[in-house]
Amino acid sequence: MSAPLQVVVAYSPAPREVHEITLTLPAGSTVRDALQASGWIEQFPDLPVEPGSVGVWGRKAPPDQLLRDRDRVEIWRPLRVDPKLARRQRFGQQGARTAGLFAKRRPGAKPGY
Repeated sequence: MSAPLQVVVAYSPAPREVHEITLTLPAGSTVRDALQASGWIEQFPDLPVEPGSVGVWGRKAPPDQLLRDRDRVEIWRPLRVDPKLARRQRFGQQGARTAGLFAKRRPGAKPGY
């Protein structure tokens, strides 16, 4: 018989607020089993548990994926702003001269060096 699994389930409902719980699950448990065992589906009614919002160690995972010992199941909240759009807006506000890789140059140096 296989040894039980130690799994951490993590959820961040707001910035700088992280909930983590360590669970002991039987061998052969899935991501869905870990979410149900955490009890957070009832505690957080707006918990996003559809496919694409749950992962293991930062990688998307389907609900029926088998877990291994010491896995970290993460529940991700949806993005508020598209990261590419936010970067474009920041760049527009800062201007081309003060942003980017070559913003800090030595005096008298060629652009881009």
